[in-house]
Amino acid sequence: MESEAKARIKINKLLEKAGWRFFDDDQGPANIFLEIDTKIKQKDIDALGEDFEKIHKGYLDFLLVDEDGFPLIVLEAKKESKNPLDGKEQARTYANSIKARFVILSNGNLHFFWDLERGNPEVITEFPTLESLTHRLAYKPNPKKLAAEVIGEDYIAVTQNPNFSNDPRWLNEKQREGYVRDQGLRILRKYQLDAVHALQKSAETGDDRFLFEMATGTGKTLVSAAVIKLFLKTGNAKRVLFLVDRLELEDQAYKNFVRYLKNDFQTVIYKENRNNWRRAEIVVSTVQSFTFDNKYLRLFSPTDFDLIISDEAHRSISGNSRAVFEYFVGYKLGLTATPRDYLKNVDPDSLSHRDPRAWERRQLLDTYRTFGCDTGEPTYRYSLIDGVTQGYLISPVVTDARTEITTQLLSEQGYAVVVETAEGEKEEQIFFQKDFERKFFSERTNKMICKTFLDYALRDPISDEIGKTIMFCVSQDHASRMMQILNEFADQMFPGKYNSDFAVQITSNITGAQGYTLNFANNNLNGQTRFLSAYKTSKTRVCITVGMMTTGYDCQDILNLCMIRPIFSPTDFIQIKGRGTRKFTFRYLQKEDGRSWIIEFKKDKFKLFDFFANCEYFEEKFNYDEVIKLPREGTAVSGGDKPGRIADEVEVYIPDPLKSVEEIAIGLQGMRIDRKLFEKIAVPVRGDKDIVLAVEDRRWEEAIRLLKERYENKPEEFITLEKLMRSENLDRRLTWKEVLQRAFGHIDEFKSREELLEEEFQKFVAIHKPENQYVLGIKNFIKAYITDPEIREIISSGKFAELATNPKLSMIDYRALNGWREIVPEYVKDYVVLNTYL
Repeated sequence: MESEAKARIKINKLLEKAGWRFFDDDQGPANIFLEIDTKIKQKDIDALGEDFEKIHKGYLDFLLVDEDGFPLIVLEAKKESKNPLDGKEQARTYANSIKARFVILSNGNLHFFWDLERGNPEVITEFPTLESLTHRLAYKPNPKKLAAEVIGEDYIAVTQNPNFSNDPRWLNEKQREGYVRDQGLRILRKYQLDAVHALQKSAETGDDRFLFEMATGTGKTLVSAAVIKLFLKTGNAKRVLFLVDRLELEDQAYKNFVRYLKNDFQTVIYKENRNNWRRAEIVVSTVQSFTFDNKYLRLFSPTDFDLIISDEAHRSISGNSRAVFEYFVGYKLGLTATPRDYLKNVDPDSLSHRDPRAWERRQLLDTYRTFGCDTGEPTYRYSLIDGVTQGYLISPVVTDARTEITTQLLSEQGYAVVVETAEGEKEEQIFFQKDFERKFFSERTNKMICKTFLDYALRDPISDEIGKTIMFCVSQDHASRMMQILNEFADQMFPGKYNSDFAVQITSNITGAQGYTLNFANNNLNGQTRFLSAYKTSKTRVCITVGMMTTGYDCQDILNLCMIRPIFSPTDFIQIKGRGTRKFTFRYLQKEDGRSWIIEFKKDKFKLFDFFANCEYFEEKFNYDEVIKLPREGTAVSGGDKPGRIADEVEVYIPDPLKSVEEIAIGLQGMRIDRKLFEKIAVPVRGDKDIVLAVEDRRWEEAIRLLKERYENKPEEFITLEKLMRSENLDRRLTWKEVLQRAFGHIDEFKSREELLEEEFQKFVAIHKPENQYVLGIKNFIKAYITDPEIREIISSGKFAELATNPKLSMIDYRALNGWREIVPEYVKDYVVLNTYL
C-alpha cells in the first residue's frame, strides 16, 4: 500500500508540473478524468491512497482530455514494484476504444510515452504538456511515405528557387557553374544524395535512429537540410530541433537553413526567440542553452520535437548533454566526423582516466550505440579519403617541426629543469608535453615556433603574403603571447603593411571574438590587404585561438593550420585538420591599360604544422610530408647528464608564505542569519558593469574572480558562501557561479540536495534506460554513492563485506543491481560534481 501511495503522489506531481488540472481553476476546466465518464473528485483522490489499483468501476486509468474535452491520453498507472510496460496492451485497448492517440505508462519512477501512430513506447522523464500534444496531433508519421519521397540533386535548389532550371544560364552548360555560384544554389553531390537515400532505406525497415559519419568539409549541414525537408514535407515531422555544441555553429547553422529552406520553412535560434520558438518548423540551439539549470526539463515537453539532429554528435550528446537528446521522443539523427575506429591500439573497454584517448574512445562507442549502430557501422559513411579521391576535398601537407625542448617534452623521460627553490636550494623538475604553457613556459620556444611558421607557411597565390592561418594554442595566455610575437615579427618582415593586426587573438575572453571569426571568413578582419589593391582578402592573416574555431568553422581559403599544443582528443584533431580540407578558387580582377581579366588559382593543398607530434600520437606510423628539425636554442645550465634550461626562461612555482593575519570583530548584525542576505549581494553585483559584461559573454571564471575580489567578505555585510548557505537553508555546498546565475536571472532559486539528486537520477534513466526491476535499486545506489564517501570507498576498494553495516546500501541491494553496479560509479565519476553535495 505504501508503494501504491508513493507512485500516486509522484504521478500526480508530474501531471501538475506539466500543467494538467485535477480541478477547475482560473486556467481552465479540469482536464484529468477517471475512466471515461468519471470526473475526478476529492473523494476519489483520497481513495487512491487506500486502494491504488481499484476504484469504484474497477481498474483505474487517468484520462487526459484536450481543450474541447476529447480523449487525448490514457495514463495507465502501476505501483512502484510493477513494470509500467505490464499495462501496455490494456492501455492500447482502452485508448483505441475511445480514440485516444497517446498512452503514458508509469509506476512513478519509470515512465513511457507511446504515440500509437508511431513506433514503440519510449522512456520519458517528464510528462508531455497539452500544448505540445495538440501540436503533435497534426503530425502523421508514415515511414513508407518518407522512403518513397524522390530526392534528386536539385532537392534543395528547387526550394531556393523553384524556377531555376528554366533560367538560360542554367540551360547553358558553359554558364551553369557561374550561375549556381552567383545565385548561391545548392546542388546535392552524389555522396550527399547517397546519405539521404541510406536514411530513407533505414527508416523503411523501421529504424528511427540514424548516424552519418562524414568527413569535415563534406557538407553535413546541407545534408541535414535535405533530411529536414524530407521529414517536414512527408509529414514525418512537424518541428525539428538542431543541436550544436558551439555558439558559432548555432549562428552558422541558422544562416544556412535560412539560405536553403526559407521559402518553405521557418528557422529560429531558440535563445533569440524564447517566447515564440513554437512558430517555427526548425529550431536551432546550442545544447548548453538547454542544459543550463536543466532548462529543457522546465521549459520543454518531451513531444515538442519530432526530429532531433545532433551536429558533431560525439560532442553534443556527450556526458549530461545526452540527457537532453534523450529527453525528446522522436526520430534521432547524429552527425559526426570522427570514425569509431579512428584510434589505434586503444582498449575500447578501457575506463582509465589516465589515458585521454581511452576516455574519448569510450565516448565514441557510446555515440554509435546511441544511434543504434552497435556494430560500428553508421547509417552512412563518407571519409576524408573518399572526399580526396573523388576530388571534393584536399589533403594536407603535414609539417613536423620540433625544437630541442619540445622533443624532450614529448619523450617518455620528459624535460628536466634545474631550478632554485625559495630556500636557495637547487632541485630538478620534470615536465612533459601536457605541461607546455601550463606549468612550463619558454619564450624562446614560442619565438622559434613563430619563426618556423613564417619561414615555411604557404603564401597567398595572388598577393604572395602569408596565407590565411589558424593557430591553435594551449591557453588564452599562450594565445596572447603568440599574438604579440607574431605581430613583432610581421612588423620586421613586412614594414608598413601591418599595425599590430597581422595576428589577432580570438578566444572567449576577447570581447567581440565571435564577430572576428565571421569577418575573417568574409575577408574583412581589420580591413583588407595592403599588398594588392582591390584584392579581397583579410588584412589580418593569422587568427590565434584555443578552441573557438575548432568545430564547424567554414573558411575555405585557409592555407595554414598550426597545432602549437599537444592534442589528446581525436575529435579535436579531426576538426582542426578539417578546417583546411575545403576546396577554394582564389580570384582577382586584373586591370591594366584599359583592359581587365580574371586571374584564378585553385587551392590544391594546405599545410598542417604539427609542433607536438600529434599526427604521430594518433597514427601508428605517420609519413610526414615535411620534417623540420629546429636549431637548438640557448645554453644549458647544470643538470647532470640530462638537458637543463636557461634560468630566466623557467617560471618556478614556489610556496607562498603567509604574509599577514588580520582578525575582524563582527558585530551582531553581521552574524544574524538574514533571509534577504542574497539580495544584499545581488543588487550591487547586477550594477557592476564589469561583472555584467563577463556574465553576458559567459566568461564565468572572470565574473567569479571579480565578484570575490569586490564583494566577498567586505564590510558592511561580510558576505560569504557559508552565510548564504545558512540564509537560504541549503543542505549542500553552494558555488559563486550559482550566486551569479541567480543574481542575473539564469536560475530562479538554489535547489536542495534532494532536488539535485533526483535530477541526476532522471538524467541517468534518460541516458541508460534501465529495466524496471533495477530502477529503484539504481535510484538508491546513485543517491547513496553521491552523498556517502564511505560507500564510494567500499565500492572502489572492493571491501563489500562492509556494506553489511551500512544503513544506506546493503549487500543484498548491491548484488541485486547486477551489471548496473559497475555503470553507476563510472557515471558519477564522469558527470557528477561531488563537492556540491558536501
